[in-house]
Order: sequence, then structure tokens, then C-alpha cells
Amino acid sequence: MEHKTGGVFKNRNLIVDLLAICFGIGTWLGVNGTFIQLPLLVNEAPEGWSLPSYLSVMVQIGNLGPLLYTVYQKYSPWKLNDGFTIHAVLAIGTMSCLLTAFFYNRTASLAGNEHSVALFILTIFTALNACTSSVLFMPYMGRFKEQYIVTYFIGEGLSGLLPSVTALVQGIGDTGRCVLVNETESGEAIYQKITEPPLFDTRVFFLILFGLMVLSYIGYTLLNHLSLAKSEYAQVTVSKGNKYEYGQDDNQPQLQQLTRGQYIGLLLLIGTISLFSNGMFPSIQSYSSAPYGTRAYHLSATLSVIANPVACFMAMFLYFTSLRIIYVLSTLAALLTSYVFITAILSPYSPLYDHTAGAVLVVAAWTLLVGIVSYTKLGITTVMRAQGGQSLVWVGAITQLGSAIGAISIFFAINYTRFFQAAESEC
Repeated sequence: MEHKTGGVFKNRNLIVDLLAICFGIGTWLGVNGTFIQLPLLVNEAPEGWSLPSYLSVMVQIGNLGPLLYTVYQKYSPWKLNDGFTIHAVLAIGTMSCLLTAFFYNRTASLAGNEHSVALFILTIFTALNACTSSVLFMPYMGRFKEQYIVTYFIGEGLSGLLPSVTALVQGIGDTGRCVLVNETESGEAIYQKITEPPLFDTRVFFLILFGLMVLSYIGYTLLNHLSLAKSEYAQVTVSKGNKYEYGQDDNQPQLQQLTRGQYIGLLLLIGTISLFSNGMFPSIQSYSSAPYGTRAYHLSATLSVIANPVACFMAMFLYFTSLRIIYVLSTLAALLTSYVFITAILSPYSPLYDHTAGAVLVVAAWTLLVGIVSYTKLGITTVMRAQGGQSLVWVGAITQLGSAIGAISIFFAINYTRFFQAAESEC
């Protein structure tokens, strides 16, 4: 297995690349958009800044989708048609974004406390689309030539970047300004933080996401039916249960087969990476970066979602399938993960919290961490695709299992322990 560069536009159809990107956008768009909208949602939600941990659990309930799909495909004599199933899953995700726009702020009483019940339920259905994409969308892309996995992952990365850019235009990143409102009898100044209202509200934001989901649905429909797209299939035989057997194609790089130990090791590795990146990072990012100021928090959140598609785009030019590179990148990710966890646990008095250097470090750490994790996951997926069989289904299933364990663990750590303390933003 080796590292390769060059020939990025050779043996590929750019229209199919574009359709694969549109298809990938429809994976985590709704979930990412919900988390990016948190600075506005927490102001209305009765849960306050505990809302991210609640939403992380709702996302993991969406794992019932891939679980039921996998069990049905394995044990039922009647197999689901992937094409029709993807249509249904994308339709659920699209309608969830539309309904969230109108019902996100509806609350109800549960166990004597007010909760954002409508947002919770709609997040579950939005997550159903996102989580099922791991065991359905990604294996579907396995029938295309290997290079289109990369552009699909670029689309998946854009499912985080596009909502982030929309939020920046909306004005969520406004850190506000402190205005003198009064003075005490002793002459001490009293300041109040004033934040400009967003350019448009949360309803418009989710309607924009709805439009992007419609675009993704159209992209998949064309990808699934156009003869132009079907001409880019790999030499592969797909049997029931998403079992892939690849033939020899002189235009495709040939990868060595993994040993049983390497195969299991890569599955455990991507499960562990997903436990942190999908399950824990969304919940701890505010605790990690908020002590350094509102600007640092928004920069870390924005740049980290930009890092995802940028890393996948780099993979088009810096293609690698080396296990050694995967292990080195995983070690770097582990070191950065340790740092962001330290800053989160020590909040609100994180290391260098009152220095500019601390803010720079935490923003850089989050950006590099998400970029390295995205690049590593793509490398593992590429290697596993070449193994054939149900490898991509296993990658998707282990990814979601790790994500679920991580989200549930961090939910209890945030809400039922004193490990994480929120930093208050003051003048």
C-alpha cells in the first residue's frame, strides 16, 4: 500500500463527481445545521447550554435506522432495494428540515420540566437520514470507481460547511459589544453586552437547509438513473446484502488484501475515531473553546467544519492507502483529542484562558483535529472498500456503534457529573 499523487482528473467524469458531491451533501446536513444553529437555539430552549448533549442523544436514537436496516437485510428473505430505500431515507431527511423550520421552538412538559420536544423528535428523524447513510449511502457508492468515494466524502464534508457558511451570513458569529449603561454611586461603570440581531431567523435557516436537501435528492436521482453515471461503475458484482466482489480494472489502483488482524484493527480504529469525533466532539466543543471568548468559540466551530471538506479535497491530490500513514495520523489525532478534552474538563479556567495564545491554540487544535480525523477516516474507508464483501457495510455499522457509545457516555458525563462547567461570557 502506498502514497500517490497526480493524475487527479484522469479516468473520471466531472459530472458524476458533481452528482456524488450533491448526494454526499444530503448525509449529515440536517444534523450539522442543527448544531451550528445552537447559539440561537440555546437562547430559546429551556435546556440552555445542556441542549447539545440532549441533541447528541437524539442523534444516536437515529441509529435505530441503520440497525433495523442491517438486521432486515441479513435475516429477511425479501431484501430491500437500495435505490428505493435511499429515496425514502432522503425524503425523510428533507421533510425533517422543512418541519424543523416551523416547529423547532415548540416545547412540552416532561417529568415536570419544560423540554424542546418538537426539536428532539425532528432531530431523531433528521438523524435517521444521517445515521442510515453510513450503512446505505456509502456502500451504494462502492459500485462506482474508487475515485468517486473521495468526491462523495467531499459532499459529506460540505454537509457541515454549507450550514456553517449560511450561519456566518446569518450573523451567528457576532460576538457582540459591551455598552456602558449606567454607573454606581461610587463611579463604577456598569456594562451590558449588546448583540446585533441575526440577518434572518432560525426558520429561514432551516428552509435553506431544506432547499439543499432537495438539491441532494435530485443529485442522487440523476446519479442512480443516468446512463452517464452508470458508465462509471467499477467492475463489480453486487449480491444480496450489499456484498461486493470487485474484478480487475487496469485503470484502478490495486490494493493488497488485509490480514484478519489488520481488517479487525481498522474496524476498531474507525469505531474509536467515530466514538470521539461523531459522539463526543459536538458536545464538548463549547466547553473547550468558550473559556477563550465568544470569538474563539465561533472560530473553532466554523474552521473545524471547513477542515472536513478541505481534508477530503486534499485526498484527491494526496491519495494514500498506507496503513503506516493511517496509524501516524491516528496518533496525532489522539494527542489533539487529549488537549481539547483537557481544555473542556478544566473549563472555565482552561490553560491560558486569559491569553491570546490560548485562544489561538484551541482554535488551531480543533481545526487540525477535525481535518486529520476526516483524512484518516477517508483513508480507512478507501482501504476497506478494496477488500470487497460487506466491508463498507461493516465500516458504516462500526462507525455508528462508536458514535452511539460516545454520545451516550458524554451525555451522562455532562449532565450527571461535575466534570464539565460552562464558561459564562461577560463584559
